[in-house]
Amino acid sequence: MDYHHHTNNSIDSKAIMQDVCEQAISKGIKEICFTEHFSVNPSAPTYGHMDFAKYQQDIKDSQDSYGNQLTIKMGIELCEPHLMMDVYQTELNSIPFDFIMGSVHNIGNQKLRLHLRANEDTFYDDYFAEMYKLVSDADIDVLAHIDLMKRYAVQEGHNVYTFEQHKDQIAAILEKAIQRGIGIEINTSGMRSSLSEALPTPQIVSLYNDLGGKILTLGSDSHKAETVGAGIKEAAQIARQCGFTHICQFDKREPRAVPLPLS
Repeated sequence: MDYHHHTNNSIDSKAIMQDVCEQAISKGIKEICFTEHFSVNPSAPTYGHMDFAKYQQDIKDSQDSYGNQLTIKMGIELCEPHLMMDVYQTELNSIPFDFIMGSVHNIGNQKLRLHLRANEDTFYDDYFAEMYKLVSDADIDVLAHIDLMKRYAVQEGHNVYTFEQHKDQIAAILEKAIQRGIGIEINTSGMRSSLSEALPTPQIVSLYNDLGGKILTLGSDSHKAETVGAGIKEAAQIARQCGFTHICQFDKREPRAVPLPLS
């Protein structure tokens, strides 16, 4: 299963959904959830691109064409969904999503990279503080790439954060997620970048399990048809090493646990 993929319904992808589905089938993937970027904040780069009528038609056409070979779910990745919540609700209320992710790509209307450059001493603290606000308020199912800031940090010449230094902040995020029935993902996009590791770090996945978290998804965060499913086997290994025996699939926003593959 790949529960994080983008197509040309997202501003930063040119992938055609049916091409993604064909690649997924050729790789033996049994289920995919598309998670297009969406924001209601006019200051966010992801604002104004989404055409929900087209997206829903793409999903229907793909299900009609490939549904006997591939389970196709309709998801969305919301940018800062703890902000402008009433606008999000108005925009999304009538759309039958299977899965909603929430992510932090901006802090105070600044892209993460710009925020990092302007706040070199506090950017990790600031990021995790914003993630805590998100998990406390947003109507979502899973937190996307919880420690995304490390990808930008490495690109800007900084180190990956020290887990122990931020453990209290991270634990607070995970505890709130568990309290509200929100899951986390293992996102493999970092494996395909200079970061060379998954998001989040295995310590976070282990801590989520230790705290009693059960809702875990695996996603490539691919923006190209040819990288659908990339790193999912490795993500499953991480999940197993961190104590998980099951991952989740979603239908109409209801999670269902399925066993991790044996290999």
